[in-house]
Amino acid sequence: MFKSILLATDGSAASDHAASVAVGLARTHGATLTALYAVDPYPYVGLGEVNPMGFQAYMSAAQEHAATAHSRIAALCADGGAAVQLEVKLVEDVSAASGIVQAAQAEGSDLIVVGSHGRTGIARLMLGSVAAKVVAESPVPVLVVR
Repeated sequence: MFKSILLATDGSAASDHAASVAVGLARTHGATLTALYAVDPYPYVGLGEVNPMGFQAYMSAAQEHAATAHSRIAALCADGGAAVQLEVKLVEDVSAASGIVQAAQAEGSDLIVVGSHGRTGIARLMLGSVAAKVVAESPVPVLVVR
């Protein structure tokens, strides 16, 4: 049924749980899995121009965090039976939700898997929900794992 699954990861416990589900689906359907880590745009506009080390440190930390998240997913793909074909990607300079949707379209994915922290009420209003934005923007089916 699924041939290409895109997994959005941020290295959190919620995305690790989503990764287990995505790897299981990819294994069951013989699908390829793309693990995508979206780096939020540099939050200190203007300061990066004055202090380029701030931007470099931000990007270095983000790339390190992405590599850690991707390695955990690679381990899941290698364990437990038939190996899952995995591709890892990192997108920058775009909001997480837009980056996820754009990558799914570029990859020709037929399913997006994203974890949710399950926040409600004020916490959700204040922090927003990447998963909700992906569901709203995506022309591709989205599986939200909680």
